[in-house]
Amino acid sequence: MGAAKFIRGLVRRIDSRDLSVIVNTGDDEYFYGLYVSPDVDTIIYTIANVVNRTNGWGVQGETFHALGALARFYGTTWFNLGDRDLATHLYRSERLREGARLSDVTAEIAGRFGVRANVMPMSDDRVRTHIKLKGRSPIPFQQYFVRGRARGTVERIELRGIEEARATPQVIRTIKESAAVILAPSNPFVSLGPILQLAGVREALRSVRERVAAISPIVGGRTVKGPADKMMRGLGHEVSPLGVARLYREFLGVFALDHVDRRYLEPIRELGIRAIAADTIMSTPAKAARLADVVLRELQVYA
Repeated sequence: MGAAKFIRGLVRRIDSRDLSVIVNTGDDEYFYGLYVSPDVDTIIYTIANVVNRTNGWGVQGETFHALGALARFYGTTWFNLGDRDLATHLYRSERLREGARLSDVTAEIAGRFGVRANVMPMSDDRVRTHIKLKGRSPIPFQQYFVRGRARGTVERIELRGIEEARATPQVIRTIKESAAVILAPSNPFVSLGPILQLAGVREALRSVRERVAAISPIVGGRTVKGPADKMMRGLGHEVSPLGVARLYREFLGVFALDHVDRRYLEPIRELGIRAIAADTIMSTPAKAARLADVVLRELQVYA
């Protein structure tokens, strides 16, 4: 959600043709025989301006007649796929069965929605995020997040397949060649974590550290939306912008936190990171655009 909101503002400040988005695929899952890539689709729908802004996912004005019919065969349905959204998953699933790479299929889908930005899955290899809750065996991320509504104490996050997976060459090249690399205010463990754990990604970020910025997803000791704060606490990290900055310190040049957390500016600067304060609550696209202005100016993308 944080990434999508930030991108809504970013495309108000730069030509979308100059934008590349590297997207987590650890949340990808099969539902009803279809390969669903939730983060990728949310980014595409957001840039195409068709996303359901109330939910933050899916297509605006969606209906769910097919989902109701699927309940006849699958029982209670807990992962919502809308009628128009199904077309995306049907197309992706067929192309993957034909042997196409996920990165190529993603580019095709983005093009059909008129998206000029370069939306890239982090890898063409399968990585699956599993969540280990206290007193339970690990479960797939969507079961934890959607079906379980992110309840329970997180003890461990498993990225299954991460050792064998490789970032696409395009991902590494984009990091090294871009004028700015911005880590959106997303969950550092399950949204950004799978990307950062891919072989070669952290090395690429370190090589351009002065051009790398991140925006804190923690504001006033909690997240605006999502379970990142609970995950940080369960995994033994300080729930603060400083706690997030420590996770990124090896490759980060700039860190933006909210004005309410100004007391963390100096501790973060002591990590060797240029810390700045801004309004990070992106309640409107205009506010997201102003945040993009602050970050881009600090990275000297424009004066």
